[in-house]
Amino acid sequence: MRPLSSLFLGKTTPIARKNITRVAASIQPSEEGFVSLIHASKTTRQLEQIHAQLFIHNLSQNSRLVTQLISTCSLFRSIEYALSIFNHFSLPNLFVFNSLIRALCENTQFEKSIYCFVSMLQINVQPNRLTFPFVLKSAASLLAHGLGRSLHAQTVKLGLELDSFIRVSLVDMYVKVDYLDFALQLFDETPEGNKCASILLWNVLINGYCKAGDVKKANEIFEAMPERNIGSWNSLINGFMRKGDVKHARALFDQMLEKNVISWTTMVSGYSQNGDNERALDMFDRMLKQGVRPNDLTIVSALAACARIGALEIGTRIHNYVSGNGFRLNRALGTALVDMYAKCGKIEYASRVFGETKEKDLLTWSVMISGWAMHGCSAQALQCFEDMKSTGVKPDEVVFLAILTACSHSGLVDQGFHFFNSMRFDHLIEPTVKHYTCMVDLFGRAGWLEEALNFIEKMPIKPDFVIWGALFCACRANKNIKMAELASEKLLQLEPKHPGSYIFLSNIYAGVGRWDDSESVRIAMRNKGIEKPPGWSYIEVGGKVHYFVAGDQTHKHTKEIYEKLEELTINARAQGYLPDTEWIFHNIEEEEKEDSLGSHSEKLALCFGLISTPPGMEIRIVKNLRVCGDCHSMMKYASEMCHREIILRDIKRFHQFKEGLCTCGDYW
Repeated sequence: MRPLSSLFLGKTTPIARKNITRVAASIQPSEEGFVSLIHASKTTRQLEQIHAQLFIHNLSQNSRLVTQLISTCSLFRSIEYALSIFNHFSLPNLFVFNSLIRALCENTQFEKSIYCFVSMLQINVQPNRLTFPFVLKSAASLLAHGLGRSLHAQTVKLGLELDSFIRVSLVDMYVKVDYLDFALQLFDETPEGNKCASILLWNVLINGYCKAGDVKKANEIFEAMPERNIGSWNSLINGFMRKGDVKHARALFDQMLEKNVISWTTMVSGYSQNGDNERALDMFDRMLKQGVRPNDLTIVSALAACARIGALEIGTRIHNYVSGNGFRLNRALGTALVDMYAKCGKIEYASRVFGETKEKDLLTWSVMISGWAMHGCSAQALQCFEDMKSTGVKPDEVVFLAILTACSHSGLVDQGFHFFNSMRFDHLIEPTVKHYTCMVDLFGRAGWLEEALNFIEKMPIKPDFVIWGALFCACRANKNIKMAELASEKLLQLEPKHPGSYIFLSNIYAGVGRWDDSESVRIAMRNKGIEKPPGWSYIEVGGKVHYFVAGDQTHKHTKEIYEKLEELTINARAQGYLPDTEWIFHNIEEEEKEDSLGSHSEKLALCFGLISTPPGMEIRIVKNLRVCGDCHSMMKYASEMCHREIILRDIKRFHQFKEGLCTCGDYW
């Protein structure tokens, strides 16, 4: 163990170090000196060296120094070392107990924190106002409402219940264990003077009602506040966003005289979580222009918005901002960037960022494996899975879902079945309905319809709408009318008003020329007031996202878009393209069927991309539904005729069209 003097030595010569050590050894270090050393330490190793010197100088039982050591251990997340220090302290007092209770609580060792509190009482050390907040926090984190109420009673017994620090902790505890009535009662019983002196007390209650979904009550408390701070506004804005009331959230935000990074982050993440990703990105852009530096959560929320709508250009700009402004590529940022690039069609970029992210957790691996699966790169997905296991990270149900998806998209039936069994028997992970759905999809895509049906019948859980829907889609692809009717019957029993089952069954009948049956299904659908969900597509051009619906006539370049579509269709016909009108309802003329197909949102987005971007530039489109066979065919022709790479993300997977071919190999 190095002597104390060595902690002060820099790059000195051996002779100089020897002289300094000799001088320092003759000096008796003071308590203040050790306190300064502890506060100046940067690592647990340095703390250990200081601790050793305490033993040498007979100060290892000094209460103040031990308290400082434990507190600093907590900062370094060295909680086991803190416990060791405590266990070797012969006569722990209130200060030492308080430091350990706080250290355990702040390192999420909630049960140990409470056990430490009980041990303290057992040796008749009486708690004070600095003890209860962390014990109450531990009880709240464990949802131990009975313990929380006992602690409340003890604060009353000791005459501490009106202490502002403890009062806030009590209200917070009741909020977190879902005893809002008790929290409100405690708040109402608080003397007005205490209320006026503690904005935090009000904020805790507002936040509690917001999390419980009672934004109306939260707003009443907010309006009654004698004084508000930024936290008050932020909590209520977040409450409205969580409730989906974006309008009120925005109104509050605009009223704020002072905003901080949390205010902006709440708006960015709130818009994105409520499906308005364009406004989320606009808010992020405004934030930067006003000189507010985002935090990691802001960046992650903005990247999530980019991922949802395929805004690669904006996502790349955010990545450049992260790289150029001193952000560390930690797990959260690395995972968000991998997800953004994967969902924006740049799987090779996602892989590169994944490699650069040194701190990987299960979610990071899961996102990368899902990315490979989404792009139909089954070999890379399976290799990534093996790499993950070799690092000691254990797969969970989400990772296995990604692996099964990869197998499904590539027709790897045997391997998919192997992974499904491995999940159950090797990793003891119980499959969810999503895993069973994926297996039905795996069998169905490969044309193994009987196997898919047998699998459903032997499932230990009751098949839901999605599982029967997967079989239904497989029946449509393989034109198996008999099994499709069985699946349709199950679907209509489960969700009689869902449009999908009607549309698919009608299209299956139409596909084999059973027009009367097809029409009767459509009539039944209309009579019940059931409408097909609209198809829409996004395309990003010049850092701006453009939105199209089927038959769209609202875009300012509508005339040019439809002219380009007509030109594209004529040229594609010359190359052998024929509109696939198989699934269009039969009681309209053939020419009208072609018009109906021609106005699909992804075709409009494609044509806008062709007229708005330089020759040779790739085009990226995001669609909310599964791409239809006709649009898939048109994309292949367009990629060859226009010498463009077209990247289309539909609800199932990515399709990358290049030189007349698609990466899915027409297996989707």
